[in-house]
Amino acid sequence: MNKISCILADITTVEADAIVNAANSSLLGGGGVDGAIHRAAGPELLYACRLLNGCPAGQARITGGFKLPARYVIHTVGPVWRGGNNREEETLASCYTESLSLAVKNGCRSIAFPNISTGVYGFPKDKAARIAIQTVKQFLQTSPVPLTVTFVCFENVNFDLYNSMLPD
Repeated sequence: MNKISCILADITTVEADAIVNAANSSLLGGGGVDGAIHRAAGPELLYACRLLNGCPAGQARITGGFKLPARYVIHTVGPVWRGGNNREEETLASCYTESLSLAVKNGCRSIAFPNISTGVYGFPKDKAARIAIQTVKQFLQTSPVPLTVTFVCFENVNFDLYNSMLPD
């Protein structure tokens, strides 16, 4: 049975088959979630990411989790918000769909998402939450396997938004 929930936590501490990294296109680390995941996973993650040769916005790539409690890290590159007229919403939805597809393909039954593109990429938090929840629900309707999906919020604003949009 599918399950969607939201927690207030640091994604690097979440036990799941896969955690999602809101990465930049180089996949070589950065600030925010990306930097935290790279630091927690150890230098092996950077080496594994170098072998992937980057990732375009809206797509996803997978590596091992190394020192993280997650078996895998799924790296996805969210869109930079440019006012909403540059396919940002479609690209963000693709991040969730592509990440979920990779999780299923790799035998995952649980996946944890950060709030993709809502930090320095400037995507409006309420729009991003709506797209994330809607996209995950749509994917789960046709998923060949049951999945537990957790939205991991690092700040109260996103946590409150997700909780207001998720059914009890």
